[in-house]
Amino acid sequence: MRRALTLAFALSIAATAAAQKITLPMKEGSVRFAVIGDSGTGGGSQRKVAERIAASHKVFPFEFVLMLGDNLYGGEDPDDYEDKFERPYKLLLDAGVKFYASLGNHDEPAQRFYKPFNMNGERYYSFKPDGSVRFFALDSNYMQQEQLDWLEKELAASGSDWKIAFFHHPIYSSGDHHGPDEELRERLEPLFVKHAVDVVFTGHEHFYERVKPQNGIHYIISGSAAKLRRGDLAKSSLTAKGYDQGYTFMIVEIAGDDLHFQAINAEGQTIDSGVIRRRIEAKKKED
Repeated sequence: MRRALTLAFALSIAATAAAQKITLPMKEGSVRFAVIGDSGTGGGSQRKVAERIAASHKVFPFEFVLMLGDNLYGGEDPDDYEDKFERPYKLLLDAGVKFYASLGNHDEPAQRFYKPFNMNGERYYSFKPDGSVRFFALDSNYMQQEQLDWLEKELAASGSDWKIAFFHHPIYSSGDHHGPDEELRERLEPLFVKHAVDVVFTGHEHFYERVKPQNGIHYIISGSAAKLRRGDLAKSSLTAKGYDQGYTFMIVEIAGDDLHFQAINAEGQTIDSGVIRRRIEAKKKED
């Protein structure tokens, strides 16, 4: 019975992949990844999105996934890690896809010791999958001076062309329920501007929103990989594109000075896509 179910699931993924339309260029040597936020429910919505992500990976073989927090809702026993992470994303894990987590307000700090989250025991960290790109994972639950000092040092020392930050709480948002964390903005934005950060990914809001560039920085909220707050997005003058009518994830490709992105809902429809150019002039001023 289990073998039959596994075969049926694999056939479902194959059929979904065949129908999946990917708009990214898939250039040789590019950096490819996916983005999920507020994902760890273990419920049907998470599984449906996870199936769609696995189908996208068949067509667009990305190397890793950024997790924007709220990785595990509720309990965090071994069974919870299995039900809310290992089982939904089994096809990706089996394919060697890495996951890099940041902590949300529903997450216990002990998640940083869970090896598949690749946090290496740290609440905040950076990693460099390619010489041209460095990612900075932050803990927005506790933005203390120690973390800010670490971030400034890491940003200043990074010789990467692309600097991308990801964490849980958005500093720009048009959400009714939460809205922007303005105190966090006061602490982080000066560092992002000073050191020419290109893109910031956050979750927390259970919808998708791409904010118009603020001080040259692109902010994207993707917090509906398993949770959805339908109708919560009050589109404002900040909103470049917003979607709160379904569950979503993102796939991203960095090729040279261009970051190509595609936001996809659980039905496989593209709800946003585009290209972000690297902040070359800002980088020259920083140097």
